[in-house]
Amino acid sequence: MEKKITLVKKSFRYQTANIAYRISGSGKPLVLVHGFGEDSHIWDEQVSFLQQHCLLIVPDLPGSGESERLEEKLKVKSQKSEENSGAEPAIDAISIEDYSDCIKALLEQENIANCTMLGHSMGGYITLAFAEKYPEVLTGFGLIHSTAFADSEEKKRNRQKSIELIESYGPYPFLRNTIPNLFGAKFKANYPERVEALIQSSQNFTKEAIEQYTLAMMNRPDKTAVLRGNPLPVLFVMGTEDLAAPMADVMQQTPLPIHSIVRVLQNTGHIGMWEATAEMNSILLGFINRP
Repeated sequence: MEKKITLVKKSFRYQTANIAYRISGSGKPLVLVHGFGEDSHIWDEQVSFLQQHCLLIVPDLPGSGESERLEEKLKVKSQKSEENSGAEPAIDAISIEDYSDCIKALLEQENIANCTMLGHSMGGYITLAFAEKYPEVLTGFGLIHSTAFADSEEKKRNRQKSIELIESYGPYPFLRNTIPNLFGAKFKANYPERVEALIQSSQNFTKEAIEQYTLAMMNRPDKTAVLRGNPLPVLFVMGTEDLAAPMADVMQQTPLPIHSIVRVLQNTGHIGMWEATAEMNSILLGFINRP
């Protein structure tokens, strides 16, 4: 008989924001970091399966789900250059590194000294930033439909256009057009109700949060140096139909760590957690149970 696991909803204060997360199971700690336009529930199928095998920590990133958005801070200005300039105060935009710092604070809240971390899409960017800044905390990490490459100039221009569209029309119309493109053709044809469910959940995002994420992704630096020669086990999961993190791009990065584990999901787009649930669950369990 399987042991019944209680999934506990918790929260803590980080800077000026209330950050929500879920925790369940016992054993090796595993942090699952969701991506852009999602919240922690994108991992529900994995949580249901993996909570029998490890201690799961699944946060809502600031601005997603039940977590409040981080507030940008005023930049510190030189008195000589700025005094009596009449210019509006400049602000420091929230960065991918800021989100990784929030996860570090969550681990401290739970007294977790080390963990495995897996990030989906934007969550992968956050995982890489975490691996760069806090390598001593990690026992392994993974990029789930994600990349260490910075945005190309073309992609940066597209992100800027996205911000302008969100500013003009709000986040929901933007996400409604974007989300279907994340799924592979077979899943979209067979499970339109699930695609629609993710679209509907996107109505919970504020304009400010989606713009904040988009700007953070646009400004993130290349993180291939984090992978190059990294001694930790690094998991790469990619889909053959993924347009957001193309397989050809991700494959270029797999030789960089000393110990790469590469898994390819056939006929799968960007949301392998839903599109290939059983295979994804098996891959993640194998990674956390690695020798």
